[in-house]
Amino acid sequence: MLADVIDLLICPLCGSDLDFGDDDKFLLCDRGHTFDVARQGYVSLQSGGAGKITGDSADMIAARAGFLDAGHFAPIADAVTQAVGSVGTVLEVGAGTGHYLAAVLDAADGARGIGVDVSKAAARRVARAHPRVGSIVADVWQGLPVRDGSIDAVTCVFSPRNASELRRVLTPEGVLVVVTPTERHQRELTATVGLIGVDEDKARRLGDSLAGKFEAVERDVVEYAVQLSHDAVEAFVAMGPSARHTTPAARRASIESMPEPVHVTVSVTVGTYRAV
Repeated sequence: MLADVIDLLICPLCGSDLDFGDDDKFLLCDRGHTFDVARQGYVSLQSGGAGKITGDSADMIAARAGFLDAGHFAPIADAVTQAVGSVGTVLEVGAGTGHYLAAVLDAADGARGIGVDVSKAAARRVARAHPRVGSIVADVWQGLPVRDGSIDAVTCVFSPRNASELRRVLTPEGVLVVVTPTERHQRELTATVGLIGVDEDKARRLGDSLAGKFEAVERDVVEYAVQLSHDAVEAFVAMGPSARHTTPAARRASIESMPEPVHVTVSVTVGTYRAV
């Protein structure tokens, strides 16, 4: 809940302290800026109001929730949890449904988490993902409404990374855990269903984006095969960016042309980094 992480948050407009106003229906900073708390339990702390990026739709978030809850990416969640370890505060950027953040908090007794996403549909899900999660709508590229040096671990699972902001909010000993797909990820679906392929140069570009701010301390590849029903493949496609480039009818027709179950490769790199 927001109350669990209020001491970690700052006003996105002036950077001063935040606290709850009357009846806990809004947050108030020392300089009088106010931010309404949605009835679902999240708060929007965007520095410049709603930007051009709206994030994932409600349908995409619902598809992701169903797919992840079925356990298809459980080894990825386990790897993220192991990489984070035992910490006191965790921030997930692009939190989506809050699935990975909740897994980390379950393994770290007493830890508190902040789930940040630009999508309000995601923020609603994150708000109920775990009792010790505070859900925030914010754009990492506009600045995180989080105190300097207050976070022990940041996780970015298939999500954008603003290296300067992530380094700012991390403690000096904090860790950044980044999950990115390899070129083998979901390769069986790329041509048949029209999924967006993974750039073979993705690892180099990740390194470039973090250069000067972070150094890699460990990299592990998590790769395995899953057997998916047609409905699970539909959810897999619908939960990601490829959903914006196909229609539901076209996706379904392509999926139904495939044998069932569908053999799909899951292949990601889990990188752990520390600030330099």
